[in-house]
Amino acid sequence: MQQDRKATVRRALVSTLPVFAGYIGLGFGFGVILRTRGYPVWLAPLMACTMYAGSMQYVAVDLLFGGVSLLTAAVTTLMVNARHLFYGISMIEKYKGAGWREPYLMFALTDETYSLLCSDTTTDPSRYNYYFFVSLFDQCYWIMGCTLGAAVGGVLPFPTKGIDFVLTALFVTIVVDQWRANRDHLPVLIGAAAAALSLLLFGSDNMLIPAMLLIAVVLTLMRKREVPADG
Repeated sequence: MQQDRKATVRRALVSTLPVFAGYIGLGFGFGVILRTRGYPVWLAPLMACTMYAGSMQYVAVDLLFGGVSLLTAAVTTLMVNARHLFYGISMIEKYKGAGWREPYLMFALTDETYSLLCSDTTTDPSRYNYYFFVSLFDQCYWIMGCTLGAAVGGVLPFPTKGIDFVLTALFVTIVVDQWRANRDHLPVLIGAAAAALSLLLFGSDNMLIPAMLLIAVVLTLMRKREVPADG
C-alpha cells in the first residue's frame, strides 16, 4: 500500500513538472506586480492559498489598487473565471468516488490541472490519489512562485511592463498541447471562431462572456446531435 502511494506521488510529480516551470514564472510575475503596487509580501502567498486563480489574481491587484466597488469586483471575477464553470461540469463524472478529496479537487481545478487530469485515462481506484497530488503539487508551485516574486520584487526594483504576458504565453502553450494530444480539433476551432466573433462584435473589454456563452451553446448542440434518441 505504501509503495502504491509512493508510486502515485512520483507519477503526479513527474506529470506536473511542466506546470512547475510555468507556475514559477507566472507566480513570480504576480508577486513582483503585487509588490510594485505597494502591498506586503505576505499577501502574495495568502492570495495564492485562498484565491488560487492565476489570471484573476493579476486582475485583483489592479482592482485592489484602484479601489473599485464590490459589485465591480464580483462581475469582473465572474467574467475572468467563467471558463471554470465549464471545467467543473465536465469533471463531475471524473471526480465521483473521490470521497474526502473531492472538495479540494474542485477548488484546485485550474487550467493546467484540468489539462493534465483530462488526459488521464486510468480506471484504477488509486487515480483519485493521483488527481489529489497533481492538484496539490500544482498549487504548491503557484504558492512558491508568488511568494518568491513578492520577496524579490520588494528588493530588486526593475521595470514590470509586459511581465503579465507570461499568462497569455501559458494559455497558448496549453492550447498547442491539447491540439497535439487530441485528434478532434473541432472544439479548439469553435473556441477560436467564437472568440474572434465576440472580439469583433463586443470589443476586447466585453468579449469574454459572449464568447463563453457562444461556445457553450454550440458544443451543447453538437453533443445533442451525437447522442442517439431513445427508442
